[in-house]
Amino acid sequence: MYEKSKQLFTRAQESIPGGVNSPVRAFKSVGGTPLFIEKAKGAYLYDVDGNKYVDYIASWGPMILGHAYEPVVKAIQEKALYSTSYGAPTELEIQMAELIRSMAPNVDLIRMVSSGTEACMSALRLARGYTGKNKFIKFEGCYHGHADAFLVKAGSGLATLNIQTVPGITAGVANDTLTCAYNNLAAVQQLVKENKNEIAAIIVEPVAGNMGCILPQPGYMEGLRNICDAENIVLIFDEVMTGFRLSPGGAQECLHINADLVTYGKVIGGGMPVGAFGGKKGIMEHIAPLGNVYQAGTLSGNPIAMIAGYTMLTELKNNPSIYKELEEKTHYLQEGLDNVFKASGTPYTINRLGSMISVHFSGQAVTDFATAASANNELFKKYFHAMLQRGVYLPPSAFESWFLNNALTKDDLDFTIRATEESLKEILQ
Repeated sequence: MYEKSKQLFTRAQESIPGGVNSPVRAFKSVGGTPLFIEKAKGAYLYDVDGNKYVDYIASWGPMILGHAYEPVVKAIQEKALYSTSYGAPTELEIQMAELIRSMAPNVDLIRMVSSGTEACMSALRLARGYTGKNKFIKFEGCYHGHADAFLVKAGSGLATLNIQTVPGITAGVANDTLTCAYNNLAAVQQLVKENKNEIAAIIVEPVAGNMGCILPQPGYMEGLRNICDAENIVLIFDEVMTGFRLSPGGAQECLHINADLVTYGKVIGGGMPVGAFGGKKGIMEHIAPLGNVYQAGTLSGNPIAMIAGYTMLTELKNNPSIYKELEEKTHYLQEGLDNVFKASGTPYTINRLGSMISVHFSGQAVTDFATAASANNELFKKYFHAMLQRGVYLPPSAFESWFLNNALTKDDLDFTIRATEESLKEILQ
């Protein structure tokens, strides 16, 4: 069934570390051979062996309207005829910034970069430069890219591969990184008290997606906002996943919380490599060339990435009903899965907000990394492969959110629910 993928994986390991260019793709968490994809269209992936899958990864979020979305593909093709990079300003960059400002609350100025990692790394540097302080708080299981400062008790691939410490991260960097459990406001208050006037920023996924989908508890984000206001700390929302996916204004709009800085990625590139960070004018003016906090990138504002993102965001802005449709589809899937899991008798919990959802084989609420890690992840491995064999492609890790795309039909969702019922009968017998 996966013969060509197996051959390619063997070949890849001769030239690429671990055979993949991003660790979660190696399937180490779930076992087996990673699929090598040949093409995708709408809600479906097609691997090199000719197998078709209903896709719940959506390239880890950006394919919110489905793969190979025709207006985006056409815009990329037309723009590429003019060259793929200039290393100089274009009007399109201005249009993209204006579009983001018109959709996202509390963004006065925005700087384009080439990845979510760059965006988060730059936002933290800016917060430090703006406040003159070095320490920052992050949360266990949250992932903000692979910059040194963020690889302390991180989620995503580190959680998947059970990497507790990362060689190459200096003690000084680690000492400036303060961590505590997600959704634990008292722990944040204690860290702030113990490090009075030393904390530059709190960076958080407003809806966590790198330890499965985990929602903020009522009052948690409001509490972080209040702490930051009281202590002159910059509140950074990492909206690389949630930005323009949960709503036109992202998690800030959904949760009614204004961050000081916000980072973006995924959807704003329409599938192309892109990221951005922005926020309040008084902070963003400290970035060079206006200020002395240096950040640069040859491919920042790349015209191909800009036209892909501009086309995608324009579609989302002009058709806000897309978010309602996605919400309804995800709710329908959740209800169907709920019925199947209840009937199976296996302990489970489903977390969902908007078009982000995840299944945890646990009898308790999953509210942070500890509760996510204590779930029956051996059962998730079996579930993953049983679903894969039935033509449903889930994230190959219990520590990743599922992302729905609007090309999914009711038939696709019913197919997924039936596949879950069949899978559970097979793996629980």
